[in-house]
Amino acid sequence: MERTLVTGGAGFLGSHLSEFLLNKGADVVCADNFFSGSKENIQHLFSHDYFEVIRHDIIHPLFVEVDRIYHLACPASPIHYQYNPIKTVKTNVMGTINILGLAKRIKARILLASTSEVYGDPGVHPQPEGYWGHVNPIGFRSCYDEGKRVAETLMMDYHRQNKVDIKIARIFNTYGPRMAVHDGRVVSNFIVQALKGESLTINGDGSQTRSFCYVSDLIQALNTLMEIEDFTGPVNLGNPSEFTILELAEKIIHLTKSSSKIIHKPLPSDDPIRRCPDISLAEEKLGWSPKIELEEGLSRTIAYFTEKLGVEKK
Repeated sequence: MERTLVTGGAGFLGSHLSEFLLNKGADVVCADNFFSGSKENIQHLFSHDYFEVIRHDIIHPLFVEVDRIYHLACPASPIHYQYNPIKTVKTNVMGTINILGLAKRIKARILLASTSEVYGDPGVHPQPEGYWGHVNPIGFRSCYDEGKRVAETLMMDYHRQNKVDIKIARIFNTYGPRMAVHDGRVVSNFIVQALKGESLTINGDGSQTRSFCYVSDLIQALNTLMEIEDFTGPVNLGNPSEFTILELAEKIIHLTKSSSKIIHKPLPSDDPIRRCPDISLAEEKLGWSPKIELEEGLSRTIAYFTEKLGVEKK
């Protein structure tokens, strides 16, 4: 039985990945310090014979024996990663060094969950993997953006110098059940506001664009990347369908049958104006493209938050 470590395994993506791997027959070790992850996300897995949880902060070395490592540990929403930016940098740099050291010692294949934020506020659209990015190194988002860029550097250097078997996934906006209520990301923000009948808050005029990938599509892509031979990445994983933030808000109001209004707030510093992946490499190397359309994915996510918030269905 393949033994797999998932760092950040109690987070939004980590919990879905852990469940997916268990269903595939893997033996899963979840490591999480529960800063942004939640026991509630993995509670349904506690009784599984091949699921194990370790409370651990990866800025300290971790010693386990596994065959595969999915390195997802890092707060991913601005609210969480800006709460303690120095800790975010430590997680991305020291944490990645520790997990790469583990992979080197036990000769495990390791996949890094990197991010579209490595492209910053892009000057190229859509963003291909060959684009080096346009990132502010001293801004409020830099702890995450630059932290992930250094994590990618470490992955490549351990691969070149120490022959560590690596994979790098650049993950674009992903959404679905188990996002935190106070996550601070746009999909969960809008859904929670709409279900509560509160005004939906849009930063700027709402013309900035994002692409939204449903979580099951993303998890399938991560697993495919992990198992494929002779391809390290980096590779973009996301949905290439592009929507403005205003379009997203209007769609969520419609799907929730909410009477919420839309209000506008100033655009935060370094907030990207356009963000959309070029996934041609993922299509070529992984044979992968997302299947879940935005409306279907939003409906599933709305159903989750409706139950979680105890809101009466309309």
